[in-house]
Amino acid sequence: MKIRRVGSTDLMVSEVGFGCGGNAGLMIRGDAAEQRRIIAHALESGITYFDNAPDYGDGLAETNLGRVLKELGASPVINTKVEIRAEDLDDIADHIVRSVEESLRRLQVDSVDIVQIHNGPVAAQPLMEGAYYATLWLEDFMRPGGVLDGVRRLLESGKARHSGFICRGNDAAEVGTLLWTGLFHLVNTPYTLLNPTAGRFKTAGMAGNNHGNVVGAAAASGAGIAVFSPLAGGLLTDTLLSGQQTHPLARQKDHAQLEAKGDLARARRFQAIAQESGTSLAGLAYRFILSDPGVSTLIGGFSDAEQIDAAVSAASAGPLDVVQFESIEKIWSAA
Repeated sequence: MKIRRVGSTDLMVSEVGFGCGGNAGLMIRGDAAEQRRIIAHALESGITYFDNAPDYGDGLAETNLGRVLKELGASPVINTKVEIRAEDLDDIADHIVRSVEESLRRLQVDSVDIVQIHNGPVAAQPLMEGAYYATLWLEDFMRPGGVLDGVRRLLESGKARHSGFICRGNDAAEVGTLLWTGLFHLVNTPYTLLNPTAGRFKTAGMAGNNHGNVVGAAAASGAGIAVFSPLAGGLLTDTLLSGQQTHPLARQKDHAQLEAKGDLARARRFQAIAQESGTSLAGLAYRFILSDPGVSTLIGGFSDAEQIDAAVSAASAGPLDVVQFESIEKIWSAA
């Protein structure tokens, strides 16, 4: 397993990270013995970065990770997050501190390497109803008592060494504003064969939100990039394209809906390139992401040890070659 630096910080992480979210399901729906076995395998495989959040199983993923790491006596790099909802808007800074303190108790640690804001910044004030936290008005990041104040308090207290946030697309200006505060060191973003706009300009053959070359913006400000959902929620796997589910623990997919939307058809075009190259579609997807030196780590959603082995093997194979990139770019440029 190769190691990469997070931006201009002194933090080093494995090229492949371990995601604890609900899509893979292991850290929420798996049993304790299975969680211990697979995390131990991940550590033995060289994975040093674990990505978590209070929202994953309403704290259950943090609790389970904390228990397993304590049992194994392991101290990898840990990232957790803070979700800001409507009920938190009156005291955002205090909420950030309280949320991290609760996360630390669940994780059974005194501090974490990174804390990220799980809301993506947006220019217009969003309608925040119920449990919504996908986005947050940029003003709520910047104002007194807002996100920046809360993050500064965390860093000054030593409860977190570094900070970051998530971006969800169509937000390049807002992401740039946060990066140039100098406070944030790691940005989570989607970056896939289906939507590579985190690392390049959008063209006709690219579906979804425009992530405005956030990889380049992060590099220019000394921040790193963690890629979440590198397989587009399982869409970039041979298993899903064959009509099966990726794993019993994983969030189940509606094949008919994906087919109707054209998602499967787009994924099959990249599958053809993978087959010509003698590799799996997931392998092609992982290697595409890690071909970009601006990426610090990709966050795999692992349901079993075999999926870890596949990601590690793909990372070990190195960047894609010129012929593979030319074939991929032809798909992107097609209307």
